[in-house]
Amino acid sequence: MGIGMCLCSLFPWAGLHLFSLAVTLEVSVGKNVVVMALNGSEVQLPCIFTTCIGFKDLEFTWYYNGIDMIYRGSIKNKATEPTMLFADPRVRLIGTTTRKENNISISMLVDFEDAGKYTCHVRNPKEKNAEHNATITLKVVQKMVPVDNTLTRIIVGTVGGIVGLLILILVVKKIVLLVLKKSQEKKKECLVSSSGIDNTENGLAGSKAEQKAPPKA
Repeated sequence: MGIGMCLCSLFPWAGLHLFSLAVTLEVSVGKNVVVMALNGSEVQLPCIFTTCIGFKDLEFTWYYNGIDMIYRGSIKNKATEPTMLFADPRVRLIGTTTRKENNISISMLVDFEDAGKYTCHVRNPKEKNAEHNATITLKVVQKMVPVDNTLTRIIVGTVGGIVGLLILILVVKKIVLLVLKKSQEKKKECLVSSSGIDNTENGLAGSKAEQKAPPKA
């Protein structure tokens, strides 16, 4: 999201002032800028645009390798759907601009010759003909190669094993400490009990000696 878009969203009343500082029109093809497709299959090429001051008579164009135009359309305003001005026979618009997102994605049947860069270009007259574009790369293959997750599995397994070992160590440590604590408590009880018995015996013996009458002369 551009600086102008962020500030305009936070402070709508300042939109006109911010316009002179930053263009709010922004075009995006998503996070994945590389698309894989099977030869002879239909692939979707995503594209959305955002603008905080709206649009009127907006124009958008899809280019192949920056030169060949494969789709061109216009949008009167937010309440209307895009109008096709030109389209390659294999290309069709699958997006809509009347919902939350301004989606102008396309779909097309591809073969090996279609591999290359596809650029989504937008021009907004309402923003003094501001323009912006984004490019996505298409790779066409004979068959999809499964992603090798061996390394990921090894890493996950190693981390999981280390975590499990740490948990086991903590449990064993807790058990050992608990056993030692109980053992110490038993020893203390034995010492206290033994000391009490000794004191009692000594006291009884002294008492008997004192109570014994002296021998008669």
